[in-house]
Amino acid sequence: MLMKRVTVVGAGYVGLTTGAVLAYVGHRVTVVDLDQARVEGLKAGKVPFVEPYLEEIMGLSQGRLAFTFRYEEAIPEAEVVFVAVGTPPGPDGAPDLSQVRSAAQGIGQHLGSGFTVVVNKSTVPVGSGNYVEALVRRAYWEVYGEEPRSFAVASNPEFLREGQAVYDSLYPDRIVVGAEDRRALEVLRELYEPILEQSFPAPPFLPRPERMGAVPFITTDLASAELIKYGANAFLAMKISFINELAALAERVGADIREVARGIGLDSRIGPRFLQAGLGWGGSCFPKDTLALVAMGREYGVSMPLVEATREVNALQRQRVVEKLLSELKTLKGRTIALLGLAFKPHTDDLRESPALELAALLVERGAFVRAHDPVAIPRAQREVSLALEYAETPEALFRGADAVVLATDWPEYRMWPWEHLKGLLRTPLVVDARNHLDRDRLVAAGYRYLGIGVPSLGVLNKEGIPGTG
Repeated sequence: MLMKRVTVVGAGYVGLTTGAVLAYVGHRVTVVDLDQARVEGLKAGKVPFVEPYLEEIMGLSQGRLAFTFRYEEAIPEAEVVFVAVGTPPGPDGAPDLSQVRSAAQGIGQHLGSGFTVVVNKSTVPVGSGNYVEALVRRAYWEVYGEEPRSFAVASNPEFLREGQAVYDSLYPDRIVVGAEDRRALEVLRELYEPILEQSFPAPPFLPRPERMGAVPFITTDLASAELIKYGANAFLAMKISFINELAALAERVGADIREVARGIGLDSRIGPRFLQAGLGWGGSCFPKDTLALVAMGREYGVSMPLVEATREVNALQRQRVVEKLLSELKTLKGRTIALLGLAFKPHTDDLRESPALELAALLVERGAFVRAHDPVAIPRAQREVSLALEYAETPEALFRGADAVVLATDWPEYRMWPWEHLKGLLRTPLVVDARNHLDRDRLVAAGYRYLGIGVPSLGVLNKEGIPGTG
């Protein structure tokens, strides 16, 4: 393997994971972030967010992984520079490229004399490769008064799942690279060679999957690579919205959406993943990328009705849970709702576009008191969430005096809670399982009224709020 000198601009989920994994497989990596406090924490080995195994991979990469907040320390000697900064949605839904612009200018001002590949790792609209190239070129000219000698821009979209980002980086389904310069493709093929050929030693805490073969290396033009990322995320979001729409019909006709999804997913043309009915999707990718795809279509005069409907169905899922609570409790004013989960998915503390928080906001608007628990995200919620929430550190504190329990994030530990013991703490033993995650039969046997998404409800509350045998 040819060791590369790599710089990653941005120490968020994507940038930090990318840098740590590339260092682990043998490259020398410097991660640049303008947040000096974050950089100092990283130098001390502290990961600023929850991501399983990232800290361990960083520990195994010591000596090859460095951190700085100065472009001049990281750019001039780099052979590959990844741009992995945030692209939040702007007022019209189009991505805000201000961080990308700042990164490209910083790269151009400090570009070295050797051939450098500048790689868009951030999710950016079609045409951003050309935009970044122009920004780098202009910034270099402003500093040195001449054209940069040798650089190329490539697009290398990420397909990482938060909570499994290290696993997805080491054992990806494919690696996609778009570039117009053949040298850039060759450099990135060499960079990813240990992962493509799976020649690196698997870390003990993340063993290589059985029958893991060579990873496909997909090369395209810039525009196609940029659109692949948006298309993949929109399609996955659409699968979730589709099964949620079907779940509403399943409830009306008496079907079980879990059995329906299994029957659908066994078709090899469809597959079982992303067919789990529930509260819907959130996080840093699906909401932003589907909104950006609609905005991109509008910019180019192309309507995107499927993507728009995908977003609409997703938003309705939060309201459906509110309606389930209203059907049982009749009013939410003055009720206390115990909310299980705050992060947008398990194994992360990321609260961006969290369905749990959107549901909590709807409940508060209805006059309910929301008391929330999350295994890891409470400290972050206390810092970042302005919503009037109560926080509970223990199951007992969460359940005491509550009128209903709503599972919003499918953390595995919630299945292991002592539900039989906790029932007596509730004012009303009502559970709305908005992820179809809990053991329904166990809860009903313990005396709960159970409502899921697209599945038959079990247990009946009598006038005193105690489940009967119906």
